Amino acid sequence: MVVKEESCVYKNLDAPVEARVKDLLSQMTLAEKIGQMTQIERTVASPAAITDFFIGSVLNSGGSAPFENAKSSDWADMIDGFQRSALASRLGIPIIYGTDAVHGNNNVYGATVFPHNIGLGATRDADLVRRIGAATALEVRASGAHWAFSPCVAVLRDPRWGRCYESYGEDVGLVCEMTSLVSGLQGEPPKEHSNGYPFIAGRNNVVACAKHFVGDGGTDKGINEGNTIASYEELEKIHIPPYLKCLAQGVSTVMASYSSWNGTRLHADRFLLTEVLKEKLGFKGFLVSDWEGLDRLSEPQGSNYRNCIKIAVNAGIDMVMVPFKYEQFIQDMTNLVESGEISMARVNDAVERILRVKFVAGLFEHPLTDRSLLPTVGCKEHRELAREAVRKSLVLLKNGKNADKSFLPLDRNAKRILVTGTHVDDLGYQCGGWTKTWFGLSGRITIGTTLLDAIKAAVGDKTEVIYEKTPSRETLASGEGFSYAIVAVGESTYAETIGDDSELIIPFNGGDIVTAVAEKIPTLVILISGRPVVLEPTVLEKSEALIAAWLPGTEGQGMSDVIFGDYDFEGKLPVSWFKRVEHLPLDAYANSYDPLFPLGFGLNSKPV
Repeated sequence: MVVKEESCVYKNLDAPVEARVKDLLSQMTLAEKIGQMTQIERTVASPAAITDFFIGSVLNSGGSAPFENAKSSDWADMIDGFQRSALASRLGIPIIYGTDAVHGNNNVYGATVFPHNIGLGATRDADLVRRIGAATALEVRASGAHWAFSPCVAVLRDPRWGRCYESYGEDVGLVCEMTSLVSGLQGEPPKEHSNGYPFIAGRNNVVACAKHFVGDGGTDKGINEGNTIASYEELEKIHIPPYLKCLAQGVSTVMASYSSWNGTRLHADRFLLTEVLKEKLGFKGFLVSDWEGLDRLSEPQGSNYRNCIKIAVNAGIDMVMVPFKYEQFIQDMTNLVESGEISMARVNDAVERILRVKFVAGLFEHPLTDRSLLPTVGCKEHRELAREAVRKSLVLLKNGKNADKSFLPLDRNAKRILVTGTHVDDLGYQCGGWTKTWFGLSGRITIGTTLLDAIKAAVGDKTEVIYEKTPSRETLASGEGFSYAIVAVGESTYAETIGDDSELIIPFNGGDIVTAVAEKIPTLVILISGRPVVLEPTVLEKSEALIAAWLPGTEGQGMSDVIFGDYDFEGKLPVSWFKRVEHLPLDAYANSYDPLFPLGFGLNSKPV
């Protein structure tokens, strides 16, 4: 079948999007339609695979990069190569390239890494989050990618969950406010924009993805990919409202959750995916599966794959994140359609939705990278924005052992200070998971400023800074020679199930380090973590001041800005801080609510 250029309404830039979608769909073969529903990992995205199988989307997993420390221009070269292969196919349908840009374009070396969502929730600043979305969009587009798998709009119910830091908090109203990231990533739609219809403002914006539909933050005991036990009324009250906010902003894609609702896997739940999301809520973009999400519909995982495809696609999944066994997926999908087990109507609906987003995103007009955006990557303006976010995210939990005598702000001109702890000079720990790799790394993993760097830059010329990762016996013995100590401890890096933790004890003997220092020297403790952790009585009692810094990202100066008094503390807890894990989960609206620090708690360091 040869396509005549003059008959191609879909190539007419002036034609309405729906007319272009209808025209292109009418010219597509079954193979081309199934190809559009297929998303593959970049390591298997050969030119032949993309062109011959009409692949609709390519993505990279966390840590999957062109090569070590590849810069944005290197990513753009790779993605443009994939795009040229797609454009060489019969109809020239561009791919949409997706990446987990969840706190900046965090896979790319040198990109600005913003605080993780839990920290942004502490800022209570929706406009700040919108501006972070706009900055992230520029850095993502500079790398050639078109689609950010963000924001996660899970409402957190239990900090034992390994994705806790991907949530903005436990209060549904707070999470709804923070969905402003969608308008930052995609641009803000006009008031007359149709609710649920995808919107992308232009070439400086990216396709956003609300995830993970629905209830992923409410699983029993906080188990990742677990079971959310709730009535539909509870889903509507707690977990669905953030999606309504995203749909009102024209969010273009939604990702299904690995988790289950009352025992039914979300990837197989037609009621929630189709009847609720698409029909009741009016979502007109496309629904993508999570990584190998279909494989999880059988035991053992990946068995009876054909049936998994049948269940998920009929439930409402439009694009399948395969990501590797695409030939098997395409073959099985083709057989299912030819046998009538998946209807052509369902295929056409899925492809319509995918094409709609591609047209709205301008991929047909501008399929290749705009290299003029490269200077935005890690630029001063974006780093200053990230620094502002860090400042506003810090939550002051304690300030002085006595209520009438504050410990903060610290004297930047003190004669001699001790700076110590496992997290004080570790950029990887500061950034957390989903940074350079899937689960994150320790060390100088990218370009940025550690807390130690920031302290050294902030103190006076005559201040002697003694740094020890682990305080030595000799140093502690001479404790009287220090004006004060700054101790930074916290969690190791993790993501998803790796991060599930039933104990939530500060790793690396963090509590012992704090206690050892605080017994000898007046001590400020900075806790770098993706969630509340157990605070032993000795840590609370012996420390002079305590800050929850969350996972602040690459701009450590945001912490020094506040501890030395250039700015006051503004952060408020986005999640209740528990006393003991045995008390979890906490409900801030229950009569039995008895936290260590309540939802919304946060002190100021300066007198009013």
